[in-house]
Amino acid sequence: MSDAGLVLAAGEGRQGRLGGLGVRFMIPGLDTGGGFSMVEHPLAPRALAAPLHRHAREDEYSVVLAGRVGALLGDDVVEGGPGDLIRKPRRQWHTFWNAGDDPASLIEIIAPAGFERYFEELIALFRDGKPDPAQLAPIAQRYALDIDPSSIGDLCARFGLRFG
Repeated sequence: MSDAGLVLAAGEGRQGRLGGLGVRFMIPGLDTGGGFSMVEHPLAPRALAAPLHRHAREDEYSVVLAGRVGALLGDDVVEGGPGDLIRKPRRQWHTFWNAGDDPASLIEIIAPAGFERYFEELIALFRDGKPDPAQLAPIAQRYALDIDPSSIGDLCARFGLRFG
């Protein structure tokens, strides 16, 4: 970890896509002593970011930069706009999406760090097209992540979304 300052200009940094969800790696956990990591998630219009899921180890804090971001947090449906914070505590079932017809983006702070590597693994796996679903389970297990893929259809119908 360095004490030197850093400016990561808009659009800079390693980037990848997972369907309608983009990932821009901004601050890796190695740079924070494992305290937190930070990624940016651009979201295509009406894109569901992920099926319902819950983290055993991490809390996530999403700061909306542009557009309208919806989230299901347990049984609560919330929506945030630019400057709003959406907190997704560990062990709570949740998901999020672009609630509008224009692109949206958010900064995701993940604490403690480490989960950013999950995105790296998925991006590598999806690079050659859609992988066999059996390949996803071991990755989720490594990151103590529970995922409910059966939630995708209901979420898309309920909120007018697309996935993938």
